[in-house]
Amino acid sequence: MSEKEYLLTQEGYNQHEEELNFLRSVRRKEIAEKIKEARSFGDLSENAEYDEAKNEQAQVEDRILLLEHMLSNAKIIEDNGQKKDQVVIGSVVILKDLNNDEVSEYTIVGSAESNPLQGKISNESPVGSSVIGHSVGDKFDVETPSGVISYQLMDIKG
Repeated sequence: MSEKEYLLTQEGYNQHEEELNFLRSVRRKEIAEKIKEARSFGDLSENAEYDEAKNEQAQVEDRILLLEHMLSNAKIIEDNGQKKDQVVIGSVVILKDLNNDEVSEYTIVGSAESNPLQGKISNESPVGSSVIGHSVGDKFDVETPSGVISYQLMDIKG
């Protein structure tokens, strides 16, 4: 069975590594203190604070396992400093929505570090997968749940 490869920029890798270190060194200790304090309240069968702390501990441990797995199976997207004439993972693109003339800037990243609120869209998303391989000036359509959106690639920054 092959492991899933997680495509990450160096920045995304570093952020995930920082989060993992924080969870291991800070959050684990904080939660251990919460559990210790909750135990001092007495009967654990009716202790909401204890239950909440144990649930929080489980969530943190799950996140730690996920981050460890992602980082051990990460493939860093290299930026060779070459001028990009086609969109690749790691490119910053300026797209014009031809349906409403709205212009947006997105960074195309792997799914593990996508965050649409920060303008980082996954290479597996409808827009991300559709723009890969296109050059400045190209027009393309994206099939979305709300219908087809037509875009024009205005610029590639990186």
